[in-house]
Amino acid sequence: MSEATTMRIAAVQMACDASREDNLARATHWIAEAAKAGATVVCLPELFTGPYFCQTEDTAAFERAEPVQGPTLTALAGVAREHRIAIVAPFFERRAAGIYHNSAGVLDAAGHFWGLYRKMHIPDDPGFYEKFYFTPGDLGFKTFPIGDTRIGVLICWDQWFPEAARLTAMQGASILFYPTAIGWVPDEKADQGAAQHAAWQTVQRGHAIANGVYVAAVNRIGMEQATQGQGAIEFWGQSFICDPQGQILAEASVDQEEILCVDLDVAQLEAVRRIWPFWRDRRIEAYAGLTDRWHTPGSETGGA
Repeated sequence: MSEATTMRIAAVQMACDASREDNLARATHWIAEAAKAGATVVCLPELFTGPYFCQTEDTAAFERAEPVQGPTLTALAGVAREHRIAIVAPFFERRAAGIYHNSAGVLDAAGHFWGLYRKMHIPDDPGFYEKFYFTPGDLGFKTFPIGDTRIGVLICWDQWFPEAARLTAMQGASILFYPTAIGWVPDEKADQGAAQHAAWQTVQRGHAIANGVYVAAVNRIGMEQATQGQGAIEFWGQSFICDPQGQILAEASVDQEEILCVDLDVAQLEAVRRIWPFWRDRRIEAYAGLTDRWHTPGSETGGA
């Protein structure tokens, strides 16, 4: 691959415990390893500074939230500057009293704050009670410049929505990063676990294909017990990076901390989009109905 068009990215797969300091130290170690491996940008998992507290509804968990210029991004700005690597840094954002977001800050290789993405799609399922904690994002879908390339950042539940991938790619993203916290609920794993994981990977590979972009899904690992003993989640790891034809370039283990480092040839996007011209053939004049909630069969307008 040509050096002029190649970008090395890294995904950090890690376990997360109750100590913010321990998690930051662990993340810093892996960021340093990614920098040693020559990565230009590294992505950490969703809400990596602590356990996945959304398994239960507990107001005490709001104490984990912090402002944009709080300890997590401040510490990682120094790490980015020291190792000359851009960082996608998820965190629990306190915007104001009573307004909290599931967010990711993007820091450039000089440690400067490039911008913020706030998770747009907020789930509410057993063990994933995020609507209790997070206000839906209001910054829209965004991209960030890393050198001559633009990256997009979406977070976990966003990965199931083709509209999110499409609108981010339409802003020039060559790579979509999905910091994630997803796993098996123990009593579902035997019957549904394989299908759940396959669906998760398949839908993101589909986003790569449909948009002609690279995708990096970055998950955590480990069994995390809910507070007050109310259930658990076994995070399934298996972070992966795929190319614009949906081919898996690298995939992590189920239960080990590790980094994935992959060289991406951004120039390949041009070649792929020439042979699979999905962008050319989009019928944009026919898509107005996508802003409706549902369409009733036989109705011309469908209704919002």
